Amino acid sequence: MEIKLPFVPERSQKPRNHGLNMVMDKGLSLRQVEDLLETSHALIDFVKLGFGTSFVYPKIKEKLQLYTAAGIRPYLGGTLFEAFVIRNKVEDYLRLMDAWDLDVVEVSDGSLRIAPDLKCELIHALSKRALVLSEVGSKEEGILIAPNKWKQMMQDELSAGAWKVIAEARESGTVGIYRPSGKAHTQLINKILGVIEAENIIWEAPQKPQQVFWIKLLGANVNLGNIAPEEVIPLETLRQGLRGDTFFHFLPKDLAENEVQSLNIPDTSNYLKKTSNEGVKRNRTKTNAG
Repeated sequence: MEIKLPFVPERSQKPRNHGLNMVMDKGLSLRQVEDLLETSHALIDFVKLGFGTSFVYPKIKEKLQLYTAAGIRPYLGGTLFEAFVIRNKVEDYLRLMDAWDLDVVEVSDGSLRIAPDLKCELIHALSKRALVLSEVGSKEEGILIAPNKWKQMMQDELSAGAWKVIAEARESGTVGIYRPSGKAHTQLINKILGVIEAENIIWEAPQKPQQVFWIKLLGANVNLGNIAPEEVIPLETLRQGLRGDTFFHFLPKDLAENEVQSLNIPDTSNYLKKTSNEGVKRNRTKTNAG
């Protein structure tokens, strides 16, 4: 039976340009991946194999094939990309992508510093053979990037060929667009949104309060990243107003603000009788079969 309720926001459907979910895989086993796909494959657009985990994972090709077969686009963490960059091995990185049949690449400079013009050159070159997600912001605590620089970097990297820019927060959600407490850096965010379309940004939001913040600010179809595998379905309930944190957000004002004082209470007697009779029939069937 399909469940329908009024005032539940309409969600974008895959393949989609907004309402994206990017999940962080930090070393799931193949069995865990299968379990995740069984329940959540329709909700996941991208899976990032966090930092350098793909370098040490024993059955990486099998894992990538599971994701791809489920209609999900996996890609390698930006830190691994940076490990190749700092060793001047970008060509080897491309060979690795080809060997693993990857068509998405994250270009980042969160751990090292890449000259802005060079980073844009990389994005432009890579965009000719893959979908580029470009990460903006530092992974280091205490490093503050001026809002105007954030805006300029995002604009330049989108212009260079990035499909989306990722606003850095790490898997902890305590750097970049967030303060060390995990609370959103609202002044920075407002300035970014003043010049960059929200649909062009994937906001890393590993913590539930951060997910709630973005849904209330930008709606049910905001792009969110660094979602833990076990949080995919809980996040979807937030997006649809089916969890306490966003329960009232999508309801009309008169429903959200007023106490429920009247209700159409159905006559349940016929339903209960029907259910009881069906139970008796099932028991008789089991008895006859025995």
